[in-house]
Amino acid sequence: MGLSKMNFAGMGPKMIKDVIKKHNAVPLPQLIEMAKEQGIKLVACTMTMDLLGLQKEELMDNVEYAGVAAYLADAQDGNVNLFI
Repeated sequence: MGLSKMNFAGMGPKMIKDVIKKHNAVPLPQLIEMAKEQGIKLVACTMTMDLLGLQKEELMDNVEYAGVAAYLADAQDGNVNLFI
């Protein structure tokens, strides 16, 4: 599956992987597994999905979907981290 509408004929995923490797960052599959082990709630931004041309069927199971207003309502009383 392509990274998004920004796949650039396969170059998009390669560029992302190169950046991750260059910065010695933990690869995405490992980050997702760590999050699951810690009971983290994964919420996909519906506006970002629209911009990137992603459909719900293309994402992992157990992902919730919300827009900015829903996120802010959840974040108001919680200890949260917003990743953009």
